[in-house]
Amino acid sequence: MTSSNPQEAPLVPLKPAVSSFYDAAVAKAFFKGSGRREKIAAGTTLFVENEKSSKKGLFNKPINADLFSKPVAHRMYLLSEGTVELSAGGKLIDTANAGEVFGEMAVISEIPGSVAPSARSASAIAKTDCTGYSLDVAETEAGLNKTPEFALMLMSVMFERLRFLASRLATREVATAKSGGEPVFDAATLAALEGRLERATVVRFDQGRRIMKEGQPGVSMYVVLEGSVSIAINEKTVEELGIGGVFGEMALVDQSPRTASATARTDCALLSINRESLMALVKSHTAIGMAMMRCVADRIRYMNSLFA
Repeated sequence: MTSSNPQEAPLVPLKPAVSSFYDAAVAKAFFKGSGRREKIAAGTTLFVENEKSSKKGLFNKPINADLFSKPVAHRMYLLSEGTVELSAGGKLIDTANAGEVFGEMAVISEIPGSVAPSARSASAIAKTDCTGYSLDVAETEAGLNKTPEFALMLMSVMFERLRFLASRLATREVATAKSGGEPVFDAATLAALEGRLERATVVRFDQGRRIMKEGQPGVSMYVVLEGSVSIAINEKTVEELGIGGVFGEMALVDQSPRTASATARTDCALLSINRESLMALVKSHTAIGMAMMRCVADRIRYMNSLFA
């Protein structure tokens, strides 16, 4: 049955603008150096929506594998030639062309060494003959250990997906916002961050005070040390962050306008980090970049869930 509500109209495919922070040549060098060469025939299915990896649990047994099922290892891809179509719920949501990365969310969600298997959020089918490179979880982690700053470029790819979701959230009815996922940084990491960042400052906001405004340039990202923060898009609250939560990193990484507003839900204390400090931190501490990438992947999944 077709809905008459325009807010329930099928998702229109959108090709977001490529982040100015993304460099296809640098991405190719990273994938080529740590991954494997791919030659993909037109019509090939690279992965399917909701497919889970065969992560192993007790006694080294795959968590989600049936007796005769084929083991699944998530891979993310960089195309050198060709086009791949991405679909979710039977609808085309994007196309990947030469120089573009796709399939990264499922891989990043399992870095580093997550116990639970991650699931694909879309299906990918080669529209034409394609060539390129691919990386699994171990290869990605190995590459980031050698070139930790590439985490920033992978984040910039995911930021475009977040901006696409933000544009949908601004115009459609969504489920009631709830607390986000697990904190990005635990107590020990928060303490280390405060001691490690010379230019980081702790700032305090009273309950109800605006912290950042949608559309404005961003000069800092924030980590919640005390209290909680509400995140809103077009005046609609979409997420609530507690201790260890991170926000404001998108504008900081690729120097774009703020995608959302943030307000102190309670009296709160925040660690404010400027762009220079963030870049230095990610380049020198691989675990920080990995944790932030997982945060972005979790946020994309969470924002998708608001449409359920």
